[in-house]
Amino acid sequence: MKKIRMISAALMLMMTAVAFGQSKVYMTKEITPEALVKIYKALGVEAKGRVAVKISTGEGGNTHYLKPTLIRQLVDEVNGTIVECCTAYGGSRQDPKKHWETIHEHGFDSIFAVDLMDEFGQIRIPIQDKKHLKYDIVGEHLANYDFMINLAHFKGHAMGGFGGVMKNASIGVASTAGKCYIHTAGKSVDPETAWSPGILAAGDTQDFFLESMAAAAQAVHNYFDGKVIYINVMNNMSVDCDCDGHPAKPELQDMGIMASLDPVALDQACLDKVFNYQGKPGDDNKPLIQRINRQHGTYITDYAERIGLGSKKYVLINIDK
Repeated sequence: MKKIRMISAALMLMMTAVAFGQSKVYMTKEITPEALVKIYKALGVEAKGRVAVKISTGEGGNTHYLKPTLIRQLVDEVNGTIVECCTAYGGSRQDPKKHWETIHEHGFDSIFAVDLMDEFGQIRIPIQDKKHLKYDIVGEHLANYDFMINLAHFKGHAMGGFGGVMKNASIGVASTAGKCYIHTAGKSVDPETAWSPGILAAGDTQDFFLESMAAAAQAVHNYFDGKVIYINVMNNMSVDCDCDGHPAKPELQDMGIMASLDPVALDQACLDKVFNYQGKPGDDNKPLIQRINRQHGTYITDYAERIGLGSKKYVLINIDK
């Protein structure tokens, strides 16, 4: 009887969420291979066909990226291929040769099929919001997949303030030229000039960049015609991204895994989790909040909602209960 009441309560909660236009965000405090599979199944959408699992394989020297041992069961469950693209800055993933070396060093290619999507070229895909970008430039192998699991590590980021599923869909899926195009809000595709002072007018750079990321994330979502699921793993939450070879030590405890079909709701739920957390000595959310605020990072969910990618309104469903 108790189990029936719990199921009825959960159904009532989901029906209420739909009625009020809220997206469903699922959460678990567990961060285990089994929990990743469990939260994927809770979403109720089966990953079919050729499945791309978009992660960050991590810069050389970084130890905070999502480890192959953590994600293996989920990737096996969907018969997925790990997909990545090269970076737009000097580092261990700036070209295919170096990137493959890093992928091997971090143990991905010994366990999974891995596809460096822009290794042999890039394609342009349509973009809905053309405020800054005319199209999105992505690795050409994106066309080889029917479904995407956007599996992101939620943490800070030096330029975006934070990295979640929207960054993973935009910057993460973009080719080197595409990354430059997003970072410069449509002004440059050349890594030799993209980081030059004066590419954007003073005061425009940050918000235009965040708007461009939201638009590019929407382009990838639309490209798959909604056949995308989004997962944020909230562990090792340094103020620095997995693209940093020497990230700061995380000062905030691991919080769990969240997942949704709505990338805006998911990133917003993770932001709310961090901002509303009651920190204490040795478990401090302030450094991450300061990093996010410094870069006006929360603006990306505002703009993404405005252009119709998703909703900031959500209901949280705890699958541990």
